[in-house]
Amino acid sequence: MSHVEQELAGQPECWQRAAELAADHAAALPRPGERVAVVGCGTSLYMAQAVAGLRESSGQGETDAWPASEFPAGRGYDRVVALTRSGTTTEVLRLLERLRGTVRTCAVTADPATPVMTLADDTVVLDFADERSVVQTRFATTALTLLRAHLGLHSDAVVADARTALAEPLPEGLERCTQFTFLGRGWTVGLASEAALKMREAALAWTEAYPAMEYRHGPISITAPTTATWMFGEAPPGLADQVRSAGGTWVHGRLDPLAELVRAQRLAVAVAAVRGLDPDAPRNLTRSVILDGS
Repeated sequence: MSHVEQELAGQPECWQRAAELAADHAAALPRPGERVAVVGCGTSLYMAQAVAGLRESSGQGETDAWPASEFPAGRGYDRVVALTRSGTTTEVLRLLERLRGTVRTCAVTADPATPVMTLADDTVVLDFADERSVVQTRFATTALTLLRAHLGLHSDAVVADARTALAEPLPEGLERCTQFTFLGRGWTVGLASEAALKMREAALAWTEAYPAMEYRHGPISITAPTTATWMFGEAPPGLADQVRSAGGTWVHGRLDPLAELVRAQRLAVAVAAVRGLDPDAPRNLTRSVILDGS
């Protein structure tokens, strides 16, 4: 069994621990009414997008998500939350150093022995969710669960759905599709983007992600008997029928959207196996991006 498979299988337990820790770190995390930015790179960016969508839609304050490299100079925030598994990603460290003394910052990381611990004002360490794999699974979803619980939007049902996502077989034949599209609405747009990233990283698959209502505006043209479209959350009326009428496979996300991401992670591993690829050795990737001159 690959590291990725082992790590994604441990998510229900990690989510439980993160939810229990949320109250202990309440002072470090965004307070209701604060204007907040959540930043990250790669997978962490997509988790940031999900957090921003959840926080705003629940009425807890204006929240933006930014790639750490694209954080807007001069824009005012009450707090900036940085998501970084490794604690060594160059763009995140540079941003935290730049923001020091101007805005309260919090870093959520997996490794306490890294530079991020001294650059952020507050830190939350989820070392129990750290990973050996290059391809992120459990740290990302555990960090999102921490923040979701902090917002009061986590429940035991989410963990139960994650166990279901691990136990149930994937739709038959899905791993042999030639193209995969993931769709979301609101906070699940970030999850759809993350599902697509997992497919690219682990399986070198042709995959895309869109807000669900945007799928009709061009991307649906690629739908065919060899493609699959996977919905995170409730689908817009009529979209499933449109995909099926074009010959595509429609995957309805009936579990909690975060648990659906676990199913998509499993699909990435399955597609890698069909294609003879090692998901622990993704092409051109390393565990952390550390730039020269940092």
